[in-house]
Amino acid sequence: MASNALSLETQLNSARETPLFYKVFALAGAGIMLDAADVYIASAVNSALLATHFATLSQGSIFLSAGFLGLFMGSLLAGYIGDFYGRKKAYQYNLLLFGTFTLLSAIAPNMITLIIFRLIAATGLGAEIVTSYAIVNEFAPIKRRGHWSGMTAIVANSGAPITLLIATLLIPKLGWRSMFLLIGVLAIILWFARRHFPESPRWLLSKGRTEEANAIIKQLTSRGLYENGELQDQNEPVSHISFAKGLTIAIIAVSATLLCQYTFTTWVPTLLLKQGISIVSSIGFSAIMMIGAPIGSAIGALLVDRTGRKRLIFISFLAVAILGIAYAYETATWAIILNGFLLTVAIYILVATVVSIYTNELFETSHRFRGSGIANGISKLLNVLMPTIVALVITNFSAAFLYYGIAVLAIIAAFVILIWGPETDKKAIK
Repeated sequence: MASNALSLETQLNSARETPLFYKVFALAGAGIMLDAADVYIASAVNSALLATHFATLSQGSIFLSAGFLGLFMGSLLAGYIGDFYGRKKAYQYNLLLFGTFTLLSAIAPNMITLIIFRLIAATGLGAEIVTSYAIVNEFAPIKRRGHWSGMTAIVANSGAPITLLIATLLIPKLGWRSMFLLIGVLAIILWFARRHFPESPRWLLSKGRTEEANAIIKQLTSRGLYENGELQDQNEPVSHISFAKGLTIAIIAVSATLLCQYTFTTWVPTLLLKQGISIVSSIGFSAIMMIGAPIGSAIGALLVDRTGRKRLIFISFLAVAILGIAYAYETATWAIILNGFLLTVAIYILVATVVSIYTNELFETSHRFRGSGIANGISKLLNVLMPTIVALVITNFSAAFLYYGIAVLAIIAAFVILIWGPETDKKAIK
């Protein structure tokens, strides 16, 4: 039985891409795109809530915090459900919960109700960032793992500029409720599309369910295996570090990445409004900057299997620190947009490498979802505090302090990865 499982895992490691794999990739990518889009919905909606006086600045901060708190709870739940009861179960109901309460958000009569709906919807969505990247990671062959995980990040983060462009058109004409209606409907459609999502064969093998794994692996190997010369030596070393060390590195790297991402992207429209730029222009400028999201993800996907994980992550964190400090001093509109675009590119190289690839490679299959879930969950919990901190900084100090904070976080994470992070490039995962 053990040798059979090893043979199946070897086949899985070198399987050519098949229709089933492309189905997994497409459904996972669509789900994580909703997760990425949701961040920018919150950003655009929060600006509209403030501009229309539906919410005060403090209520807007609570609205954003509720979203991050829900993502925290959803990440932890998905991690434990995925490791103990299967990836498929973690994937079944989260979109239904998210879609239902996002639709209800469109008819919220007041901010208290909207905040409650936001909390519940985000809890459903919190599973996406844990499950989608890890699922693609587990289905992909070793030497193509970085490529396909990076491609997932490209698909996901294309939701950033698309969402903001749609918001630029819809919110001024139809109001902020239209965004919740649109995304809620899309979430329900996707939930129907992936009701028959396959279980991860790696998880099945880790649980000794060899026959079930074999049935799925047969579909995944229907186009044969990559030859040794195509994917180099198949006898790759196994990436293995302790769960505690992997979790510590993952928490620091993911938290720094997502704190930088959410602090910058979530508050850009509001900061532009504070500078006297109209809501239409502020969301439009943000949309231009967010074109850097899929571009950064594409750069990450292109380079991650060539440079190695550690080198690319280290350089990208340093770039975020330098660009973050520079952004604090920009005053001209063209410079704000250009620097914001470049900062977005650097941040999303990190999203494509740290969140979608590196974090999942730090853990074995038996506790991959828990490790990823805890790391992502803690980053969301820290982001619960950020809207309140940002509001205090904006109200009492200069917005430049936000960008100093981004730089400090990026530098700390860069050297943690450089000194303690293992290189997981082209190594088998167990």
